[in-house]
Amino acid sequence: MNASIPNAPEAPATPQAPVELPASAVRTELPGRLRALGLLAVALVPCVLAVRQLGRIHPDEVFQALEPAYWRVHGYGVLAWEWREGLRNWAVPGVLAAFLKVAHGFGVTDPRVYRGVVALPQFALHAWSLWAVHRFAERRAGPWGAALAVLLVGLSAPVLLFAGRTLSESFSASFLLVAMEALDRPDTGPASRVRRAGLLGGVALGLAVVTRYPSALFVVAALGWLVAARRWRLLAFTCVGGAVVAAGLGLLDWGTWGTPFHSFLAYVDYNVLSGKAAAAFGASPPGFYWEPLLQAVPLWAWAAVPLSLVPLFRFRALSLPLTCAAVYTAVLLTTPHKEERFLYPGLVVALLAAASQLAASIAALPRPGLRGAGAVLALSLGFVHGQGFPSNDLRADQFRAIVRATRGDATGLLIVNEGLWGSGGYFYIGRNIPWRTCDWPQDAAFQASIRDRAFNRAVTFEGRALEELQAAGFRVVRQVGRETILARD
Repeated sequence: MNASIPNAPEAPATPQAPVELPASAVRTELPGRLRALGLLAVALVPCVLAVRQLGRIHPDEVFQALEPAYWRVHGYGVLAWEWREGLRNWAVPGVLAAFLKVAHGFGVTDPRVYRGVVALPQFALHAWSLWAVHRFAERRAGPWGAALAVLLVGLSAPVLLFAGRTLSESFSASFLLVAMEALDRPDTGPASRVRRAGLLGGVALGLAVVTRYPSALFVVAALGWLVAARRWRLLAFTCVGGAVVAAGLGLLDWGTWGTPFHSFLAYVDYNVLSGKAAAAFGASPPGFYWEPLLQAVPLWAWAAVPLSLVPLFRFRALSLPLTCAAVYTAVLLTTPHKEERFLYPGLVVALLAAASQLAASIAALPRPGLRGAGAVLALSLGFVHGQGFPSNDLRADQFRAIVRATRGDATGLLIVNEGLWGSGGYFYIGRNIPWRTCDWPQDAAFQASIRDRAFNRAVTFEGRALEELQAAGFRVVRQVGRETILARD
């Protein structure tokens, strides 16, 4: 993420309101309807990819969002330890549960279908965040450059992978983009405009924290930026908007955990104060992040490095998103427990600034041919890099195999070579049938499932225990990537 915020060194001048678009920038108007349709199309891509591909970046994608939502609707499911100890709030699972409930009311029982239904609110949120990218870039690069910035951010490899996933990082990053755009607006003009910008920015920052508590670092950085910029009216309304969301979180925790802010305080205690997270999940040095950062940053973002340094040499202000991304990155490097996915919110916020800077430079080129060539080159570079982030196996073929295996007359499922937290839970099984996971034929779960005739479906990875399953009466039904689906009568 540091690599994506090239002008992270401290700016020699105090932050101030964004400058107006230079007269040299291209102001070619695009039809409003065409821009809206294009933005929605770009926002739809990662959601379609996630629904079509299935799999998971991290178990939290299932067990901190999809599975709790499924549990609330159907009354059964796997609740992770965080839900037993109250380290999470029910905001995101509650929203997803509402959409699952609607799908259930229409008789939808296929996981592939209702996974698409729960993608609808995330699609709307992602589209909102891309509209924020458009508005942020339009103030610097005009309508043409703003459209290019949306393409650069929306079609970058990390966004295509994460934006459709039900991870807290994905939800929070979208709200952060909305907040960055709102708080970047000039504070001149009618008081009502400043009020709307501050309230929207505060609400978006608050929701970014509700969906992911470590995003409180962005709140601290943003408020500090507003103080340094002496934008007092905007700061006041931002605090009001954030306070409204905080009050809502307090009421939600009070109603679900019995104490206001129970989940937030429990999360801070476990992950920050007590050191239990590092003890349970391991600690890593700062160097842990360098390789995934190099994989995650799109190649076009490196072109923004010299362009972003120019304002510093001219004693111009460090932008709000770069300030927030730099603060978040610095703290992330010092946090003992590290995971690649933690980079995503800061990376996206930094890409907002980099894409706007690059788009403004391309839009200022003197000839249409040069502008078109620059845009095509930048977009092409976005697809060349980033395929190794994150580095873990999505296991998309396994999730597709599980969905196929549990249709029809399935009464029990055995998943070979996957632990509980790497499985799809009841959400992807889609029905209340017994299921077990194991690694080897000698495991107790494997032996118990072989003896229990209710277990008439099995999914095995790369042929593991295939002979033993066939000896127990299972027959191969279908091959899904590396997974084999078996059934027995």
